[in-house]
Amino acid sequence: MNSAELLVDGFGRVREVVHEAVEGLTPEQLAERLDDDANSIAWLIWHLARVQDDHVSDVAGLEQVWTAQDWHGRFELPFPVRAIGYGHDTKAVAAVRVDSAALLTDYYDAVHEQTTAFVRELSAADLDRVVDEAWTPAVTLGVRLVSVITDDLQHAGQAAFIRGILLRR
Repeated sequence: MNSAELLVDGFGRVREVVHEAVEGLTPEQLAERLDDDANSIAWLIWHLARVQDDHVSDVAGLEQVWTAQDWHGRFELPFPVRAIGYGHDTKAVAAVRVDSAALLTDYYDAVHEQTTAFVRELSAADLDRVVDEAWTPAVTLGVRLVSVITDDLQHAGQAAFIRGILLRR
């Protein structure tokens, strides 16, 4: 397995957990929050997809799927088009409501498709390219991609945990 195949596998695991976390849930379950300050499944999945879309499109030099395929229009959220969820307060989290789990998975799948198309073409040498000099040490493409996978898996796991609580009630 080469480095590109390893990254594709990692992003594929995110996709699996995203689908499992929302499968069969109602809009009410997707929006439910375990307490007034908790994130909902809908917000978690929207946020992780937005982070992946934002970060990967940036390093790939591509337009975000969010705007290129008018997902921002389909979601109809009350946020600026570039919003990805960082810094969202409890009111913003509550504003992420969807009519179906399919909206979340369809958007994530479109992001996943763009991500894996980019990642499949990477060589091991590409992963050493510096993509962000604002950090010490500077962030390489490989580090950024692993960071996206780990952040996405953490949020997908949180969504799966909430799902488990909701379904046991």
